Amino acid sequence: MASPRVQRMNTTFNRTSSGSPRLQTLASHKSSSLSRFDRDVFYENAPDAAAAEAASRAAIEEFKNDKIFSKFLVDDFNATQFASEALSSGSAAASSEKLQEGIQLLERQLRSEVFLRHDELLQQLSNLKETESVLTVVRAGVESLQASTQRVRAEIAEPYKHIKSKSKQLASLHDTVELLRTVIRVLKQMKRLQELMESGGSNVDLAKAAQFYNEIEILRKETDLAGVEVVDDEIPWLFEVGSQIKTEAMKGLEKGMESLNQAEVGSFLQVYYNMGELKPTVESLIGKYKGLAIKSVSAALEWKTISASVGSSLGSGAIQRSNASQGAGIPRARESLWQKMGTCMDQLHGIVVVVWHLQRVLAKKRDPITHVGFLDEIMQPGDSMLTERVWEVVVKSFASQMKSAFTASSFVKDTFVVGYPKLLGMVNGLLERLFRETDVKGVPPAIKPEARDQLVAALEPFQTAYLGKSLGRLSELVNSMFPAAVRGSIPSQEQIFRLVSRIHEELDVVKPDVRLTFLVSREIGKILRLLAERAEYQTSTGPESRQVMGPLTPQQLKNITLSLQLQDVHARVTSMLVGLPSATIEVLSPSLTALHGVASDCITPLFKAIIERLENCILQIHEQSFATMDMDGGMGNGCSKYMEDLQKSILHFRSEFLSKLLAGSTPAVTSISGESISAGLTRKLASRVLLFWVRHAAMVRPLSELGKLQLISDMAELELVVGQSLFPVEQLGAPYRAFRAFKPLVFLESSEFASSPVLQELPPTVVLHHLYTRAPVELESPLKRMKLSPQQYSLWLDSQGEEHAWKGIKATLDEYAAKIQARGDKEFSPIYPLMLQLGTSLNWKSS
Repeated sequence: MASPRVQRMNTTFNRTSSGSPRLQTLASHKSSSLSRFDRDVFYENAPDAAAAEAASRAAIEEFKNDKIFSKFLVDDFNATQFASEALSSGSAAASSEKLQEGIQLLERQLRSEVFLRHDELLQQLSNLKETESVLTVVRAGVESLQASTQRVRAEIAEPYKHIKSKSKQLASLHDTVELLRTVIRVLKQMKRLQELMESGGSNVDLAKAAQFYNEIEILRKETDLAGVEVVDDEIPWLFEVGSQIKTEAMKGLEKGMESLNQAEVGSFLQVYYNMGELKPTVESLIGKYKGLAIKSVSAALEWKTISASVGSSLGSGAIQRSNASQGAGIPRARESLWQKMGTCMDQLHGIVVVVWHLQRVLAKKRDPITHVGFLDEIMQPGDSMLTERVWEVVVKSFASQMKSAFTASSFVKDTFVVGYPKLLGMVNGLLERLFRETDVKGVPPAIKPEARDQLVAALEPFQTAYLGKSLGRLSELVNSMFPAAVRGSIPSQEQIFRLVSRIHEELDVVKPDVRLTFLVSREIGKILRLLAERAEYQTSTGPESRQVMGPLTPQQLKNITLSLQLQDVHARVTSMLVGLPSATIEVLSPSLTALHGVASDCITPLFKAIIERLENCILQIHEQSFATMDMDGGMGNGCSKYMEDLQKSILHFRSEFLSKLLAGSTPAVTSISGESISAGLTRKLASRVLLFWVRHAAMVRPLSELGKLQLISDMAELELVVGQSLFPVEQLGAPYRAFRAFKPLVFLESSEFASSPVLQELPPTVVLHHLYTRAPVELESPLKRMKLSPQQYSLWLDSQGEEHAWKGIKATLDEYAAKIQARGDKEFSPIYPLMLQLGTSLNWKSS
């Protein structure tokens, strides 16, 4: 494939041979100088086209392969460099000769190309001659057309100038006529306006006058009347009338807004609408009330006005350095500050209500001619309402002034922090009045519901400081009750009373505001948790706090006192929650629960210890025989020995411990919760004693008739001592019913078990355990089968529940049946099918 350089040479040769004027001239010259004979001879000897093309390629190929000629084919050939190299090589003559050969070769190729394309070149020459003749004809037509155009232009120019002149005169005449018409209309309207102003006196129809005035102004703006003397002479009077109309309209508008008279406000707004100045007038009014709002807030918190109002000689710096209790002028200054804040709230209320009234009239008012709504005239879609614009300024100004007062004046800061509920009440009062007084059906209220949060947010620094002081006051009381340096101290009743009173005061002050009540309750919750933590830290947990055999120890007395005090606080604070919002109750509930839990934990170990003691006494029932007629259990005294120990333990617990717990429960505790922690634990203790005795009395085996009488005797003694020393047994509910049902169960005939209603009151295990006493020896009780002590088996029953206990009982029945079958007996004891029947029919529930 030929290189780009060779391709460009071929293209150059072709273009030169076919399109160059110089070649055409050369061909023409040759054609004219050579005879026909010479041409024929030349063409006969000239190579044909294919041979010429081959020769051309061979020549180019020769150039490419030659080390000298090939340099001429590169794109960046440099003639100066080539000459320099030829001279420096020492063979300049040889190079020159070589170049001459190349030139001759190129000339031969060029001549061959020219002669080969001779006819084609002649054809192009003839085409050029034809083109020249056509151009001559066209040139003549163009010249003729130009001449015609010049003649037409000469014929039209004069009429055009004439028409143009007449048109200008007509336009001037038309403008003059329109000017005269406008002047006549202006003068006519001025005359009407003058007659209206002169005839109306003090009762001029301002709306109509404003309409005339506006029409005159529109005509003056649409048409330049400057220089028209008859109009210029009336301009001063016109401006004076316009100013008079605006002044009277503004007076009436302000008067109508102050009195909240919709009719007056609407009529004077119509005046400004007719004048075309409704929007700027409303904007001016809104700007005025924005400024009044800012001025009102600033005046309320300006120290100079407060100091001047009380006539105090103390300066700002002196007041800031003084405590609230120092100086006779401080209380008066504080009272003046509150008065100014009240005045500020009243002024802000008046400003917002007036703007809302204006907005309400604008929303209702329509022009009687165009029926355009006034509010639509002054507002674009998406614009804020007028009251929203003013309220935004009120909030920003109030927030800025409050922030400045908090940081710049310790007097204002202390006054508003201590009296924050009062300050918040003023703000809430303002908001409630605005909501109430602008709540009109079909009309948006003056402020949106979220406006309260916007204004209250400005008081956040004072709110935070107030909550901190509230927490500090309560924390100080708790810290005084439990000094850090004294271990084991307990609060006095007076300290408890002061704490409860302080909590009541904190809640009572903020009760009017739901949100502040919630925040203060959260701080009270922290104090209650702190109180619970401090009390828990003081609680004794050593062996002395759990002993029940001896007299009351100091550690137990301290725990009992702490429990009673915490119960008292819990009950009194709970009583304060009556009527408070649910959110407040929810925020205090965890703290009250924690307080109740610590109060319970103080005495729960004591009750656990007495339960263990009483259970050990009851477990001695298994050490006594109830099978023989001459039992040694104290029949003569009416009760068994274990029962005597049980009675003594209960009486001791009552006298040493329970009497102090129950006597210390305040009326507040029982009136609110209905049952103190001590009473609740005592009720559980009494229920446990009765059920525990029934459980183990049912396990007594063997049991004779006399033994049954002894159990019933012990049962009566137990009921008496529990009812008198622990808890009224009639109020125990299901445990007492089960206890009472055990007596008929003991004397019930085995054949009557299946249909007896007594079984519904007793736990199923008690019924089945009692039936073991009526069964043969081969039917072992679960206690014996599992090789457990009565105490271990009782603990197993507590942990497993009734339903699982039936599985253990069923296992003993199955073993009994296997023994009988293995022995070859055909009959079972009547107790065996009875126990199977009852076991499958009774309502087993996991306990």
